[in-house]
Amino acid sequence: MTDEVVRYSDADLAEFKEIILKKIEKAQKDLELIKSAYMNDLNNGTDDTSPTFKAFEEGSETMSKEANSQLAIRQEKFIRDLKNALFRVENKTYGVCKITGKLIGKDRLKIVPHATMSIEAKNMQR
Repeated sequence: MTDEVVRYSDADLAEFKEIILKKIEKAQKDLELIKSAYMNDLNNGTDDTSPTFKAFEEGSETMSKEANSQLAIRQEKFIRDLKNALFRVENKTYGVCKITGKLIGKDRLKIVPHATMSIEAKNMQR
């Protein structure tokens, strides 16, 4: 019995690389939007409004800043995961489940290109 290496072909890897690069580009644009919205929140003063409205506005603003901050953190993690996927493409380990060692389905990788586990492995974790 031979120990055959399980991996996607170079052609498949090139296709996945394109998908990942496009996702990274979009994710970075989205992150910029989130950050600029956050900066706009910081610059939206309510100095000329009534005290009651101002208190309400500041509470809302705090929630908005927190939500934007959480969104930015999630987006940065998503970009990091995509870049890690790109690294796996380069070293030809992309698309191999870290639990089962089997190939992750192409359809799953096209939707979730940073996936490191197959559906089978994900279900085993439940």
